[in-house]
Amino acid sequence: MRIGELAKRTDCPVQTVRFYETEGLLPAPARTEGNFRVYGDGHLQRLFFIRRCRAKDMTLDEIRQLLSYRDQPDQDCAEVNTLVDSHLAQVRARIEELRALERELMDWRRACDSARTTRECAILNSLAEPA
Repeated sequence: MRIGELAKRTDCPVQTVRFYETEGLLPAPARTEGNFRVYGDGHLQRLFFIRRCRAKDMTLDEIRQLLSYRDQPDQDCAEVNTLVDSHLAQVRARIEELRALERELMDWRRACDSARTTRECAILNSLAEPA
C-alpha cells in the first residue's frame, strides 16, 4: 500500500508517517520503480502500535523503547512494566499540577465575582504581578 492508504487506514496524517520514519519508529519502506513508498502489513501494525502509544501520551523515546521490547518477543517484560510505571508517575504528577491550576483559577474567579472595571479586576491584577 502507498503512504496515503497507510495514513488513511491508521487515521494518521501523511506528514506524521514520514516523521515517524525519520525518527526511526517506522522502518524504511520498499520503493517502486517510480520511487513511491510501498508499505506492508508490518508497517500498518507498527503504526497502529505507535498511534496507541501516542494516545496514551507517551513520548517518542518511550515508544522507541516499547518498540524495541516488542521486537524482541522472548525478552522478559519487566522493563516494560518499569517504563509504564514511570509513565504513570509522570501522569499522576501532571494530574496534581492540573488540580493545583484548577484551584488557582477557582480562587481567581472567586476574587473577581462581581462586575468591576478592568482596572479593579483581581484576575488581571494577579496576572500582572511578578511570578
